[in-house]
Amino acid sequence: MFTALLSSPRVRLGSLTNTQGLPLHRLTYITFEELKLHIPLGNLTLREMRMNTLTKHVFTAFVGIDWADTKHDICIKPATEDVREFSVIPHKVEDIEEWAQAMKARFGGPIAVALELSKGPLVYALQKYDYFVIFPVYPTTLAKYRIAFTPSRAKDDPTDAELALDLILNHPERFQPLKPQSKEIRALAMLTEHRRKLVNDKIRITNRIRNTLKQYYPQVLEWFDRIDTPIFCDFIKQWPTLVQVKKARKTTLTKFFHTHNSGRAHLLEKRLASIKSAMPLTEDDGVIIPNRLQALVLVDILHLMLTSIRRYDDEIAAIATKHSDYTLFDSLPGAGPSLVPRLIVAFGEQRERFNSADEIQMYSGVAPVTERSGKKHWVHWRWQCPTFLRQTFVEWAAQTINKSFWAGAYYRQQRDKGCTYQATVRALAFKWIRILFRCWKTHTPYDESVYLKALKRRGSPLMNQVASSINT
Repeated sequence: MFTALLSSPRVRLGSLTNTQGLPLHRLTYITFEELKLHIPLGNLTLREMRMNTLTKHVFTAFVGIDWADTKHDICIKPATEDVREFSVIPHKVEDIEEWAQAMKARFGGPIAVALELSKGPLVYALQKYDYFVIFPVYPTTLAKYRIAFTPSRAKDDPTDAELALDLILNHPERFQPLKPQSKEIRALAMLTEHRRKLVNDKIRITNRIRNTLKQYYPQVLEWFDRIDTPIFCDFIKQWPTLVQVKKARKTTLTKFFHTHNSGRAHLLEKRLASIKSAMPLTEDDGVIIPNRLQALVLVDILHLMLTSIRRYDDEIAAIATKHSDYTLFDSLPGAGPSLVPRLIVAFGEQRERFNSADEIQMYSGVAPVTERSGKKHWVHWRWQCPTFLRQTFVEWAAQTINKSFWAGAYYRQQRDKGCTYQATVRALAFKWIRILFRCWKTHTPYDESVYLKALKRRGSPLMNQVASSINT
């Protein structure tokens, strides 16, 4: 079916306009060593930018794809022809396979594919074929490109596929091919993101549990420091109302807490005394019965989530501890079992991917953005960045405040200047990335004493301030 579509396409004449001044078929496959993530384009002429993409592998065809849940609109341009061919394929494994094989038979390879995705089912399917070179296009970039030529904001899937194709044809220096990390890094990346989503769900459920218990059974919230624990779940399952727990024998309660490794004498006596003296908030069954059931259901969900998170922790640890960079990241202050795998994923294994710490700071969204227009000057944080990656660096930086001497001193210095907590932690993450980048590039574990000596040797104002505060 798709062979017929390719051989007898619906043809639309392509635009003859090429603002780059070079033949459209000269888009090339550039390795990460050759293509820099953040080239200061303002300092280069258009010709110099194009010289950065000198032919390495000439593509035989170019493909723009507008993906969807059930089907994908495709626009194809053969390298030697100025025509556009349009087709649609269903999102089924067999149909994607048939289309890919037909493309191979007709064009050979390599074939450039522009796609609004860097991960997802369609990307995973196309990555099986070594003759496809995928160029991810940011959805915002494509949307702005569409509006530039269609002020009415009209939108159509075949048109979007053609626009994606135009972007990589007319602006090849702006895009880089997708180069997947190792299977271990990709597995860690997905596992850590899935775990974080479960943690977010856990927080949502615990908030609902807390709100439900406040309606009829608020005392139980005072008996436990945390409610996202197995002991709390088991306690609510066994005694879901105040009336039931007050009927329980002292020996039964004591055995319960000892079984859950919470039998410290002073804490146990305090809990037992509070249970004995507790008074009900309400005795209205119209309130107690529905909220009791709600609490039991939510606690069952919470218990399942806690078990699931532990399973993720075990799977993540099994992969992360075998990684060659595990020792390097495990040496960092504040990087525990949850953050070490995330930091490994943040930097990855492709050390040629980043040439400076600045590139990581900008890519992760930790570095701010400066906008200038006339007399206006505005600095704000990056809106377009991998959010989970930025969270990784910021959350780790926060953990180092009380575990690293210089990090704690820097945090207090910035807070004394009037900076907000979030701004201070982002600034601290900015500094940490510079340090960690050097460690990562040289395969050298972090050593706090070495860094402190370097600060002192350079006459760092931070160290001078710390020394003066100690002397006073």
